[in-house]
Amino acid sequence: MKTDIEIAAAAELKPINEITEMLALTDEDWEPYGHYKAKLSDGLLEKLSERPDGKIILTTSINPTPAGEGKSTVTVGLGQALNKIGKRAVIALREPSLGPTMGIKGGAAGGGYSQVVPMEDINLHFTGDIHAITTANNALSAFIDNHIHQGNELQIDPRRIVWKRVMDINDRALREVIVGLGGPVKGVPREDGFNITVASEIMAVLCLANDLNDLKKRLSRIVIGYTYSKEPVTVEQLGFEGALTLLLKDAIKPNLVQTLENTPAIIHGGPFANIAHGCNSLMATKIAAKLGEFVVTESGFGADLGAEKFLNIKTRAGGFEPDAVVIVATIRALKMHGGLDKQNLQKEDFSALEKGVANLKKHMETISQFNLPFIIALNKFPADTQKEIDFLLGWCADQGAEISLVDVFSLGGDGGIDLAEKVAAMSSVRKNDLSYTYKLTDTIEEKINKIATKIYGAKGVEYSNKARKQLSEMTALGYDRFPVCMAKTQYSLSDDPTLLGRPENFTIQVRELHPSIGAGFIVVLTGEVMTMPGLPKKPAALNMDVLDNGTIKGLF
Repeated sequence: MKTDIEIAAAAELKPINEITEMLALTDEDWEPYGHYKAKLSDGLLEKLSERPDGKIILTTSINPTPAGEGKSTVTVGLGQALNKIGKRAVIALREPSLGPTMGIKGGAAGGGYSQVVPMEDINLHFTGDIHAITTANNALSAFIDNHIHQGNELQIDPRRIVWKRVMDINDRALREVIVGLGGPVKGVPREDGFNITVASEIMAVLCLANDLNDLKKRLSRIVIGYTYSKEPVTVEQLGFEGALTLLLKDAIKPNLVQTLENTPAIIHGGPFANIAHGCNSLMATKIAAKLGEFVVTESGFGADLGAEKFLNIKTRAGGFEPDAVVIVATIRALKMHGGLDKQNLQKEDFSALEKGVANLKKHMETISQFNLPFIIALNKFPADTQKEIDFLLGWCADQGAEISLVDVFSLGGDGGIDLAEKVAAMSSVRKNDLSYTYKLTDTIEEKINKIATKIYGAKGVEYSNKARKQLSEMTALGYDRFPVCMAKTQYSLSDDPTLLGRPENFTIQVRELHPSIGAGFIVVLTGEVMTMPGLPKKPAALNMDVLDNGTIKGLF
């Protein structure tokens, strides 16, 4: 079979104006970014406000493994399949970060015959949104340091600045740095550090803003640090919310592209789900729901991360609820969760598979806690044996869970027809209201404990002395009214990435908390999770090149 980039290069894309015509958009609703990309108007959502919403389908998965799950591929394939059965579907995805694209994970444009295109643009610089967020974030850092250098009117304590610089690539060497060295004219020396751009609060602000005015309000509320008297300092006090909004005036506009089968896809925002809230922008999801009978969207990593944040944070901010959830699983990944190493995944192993389904079971229980209907999408791989497939089909039947075997990687939308029909039927009969994991009136500690015990299956939570102090400080400042955004390894239900399957009797270790008041949540760092990842020994970038004729190779 051809590689992803070869399949994408051979695709027959429709000019973007034909995609906008499919959606009945006027010339005022969009602007072209080349032949196959467009920016949607930031006023489009308000214009469509009287239209009824389509059904929102959330795609999540089991905990990811190096064996691969294919959540984005299934999301794209399901959207294509819904169109094939006569349902007008629009896909809503996140923008890929250069960190994983050039690191170990690869891009986020789907795969095989279920991709969004032009995939090389989407996986690289796209329309420049992430670069605009990087610029706005680092402009704020420059404004902060200049304010201190120029007399420090607000009495900002350089030791208590929580705002960090960012860049959109994995660079562990920048996790902790010293700025302002070189004498009085070079600024005031202080400790600083870098996050990856997708972990920036400005990324979260953009993804949770309803419009340009809401974006500016959220930017103004960002807490950058504290004064010598330990009072919070905001962007509004510095006076730069207008300048930051200006830098983001185009980035807030959602991006329109298409799939290999010309299904419309809105791709906007790119927060990671292990260190941020892991969902595409609110505007993108809500516009997609206005333009289609169905919107198929995804949240990062497993249901313990992206789906939990989609349901506890994003739906609250957006005032909507999903109509059904798709949980993606693979035989390969389940066997790995059952203890089989990656080198032996091609072998039939019922013992490992039987143990590994415990991970899937926990994610099923998690979605059930939210009072939402779900279906298992078994993403087929070539090495899967019929006996293994039959085992999982039978196991799901015993659990009373709906399941569909999909092969959208090899067959595109045709490989997801059964899933599309079942999702359409399931979403049409939902009557129950969404049940949240915690109340907003709960304390920060209660919110963390409920997520740890109900979603992860932990026996409890332990806090570092620093985290305990921060809990008290944030409660005193009134920040306890916000949701919490847990930063945790994606590989395990616990905060230990080596504990696969369904670990038991573990404790979540909370080491630090950060206020993201502009975004509207409290970030909780657990275990050893890093907000600036590192590159592997052999990054994917080693295989990337551009040939003399301009053809790209090695991108996936």
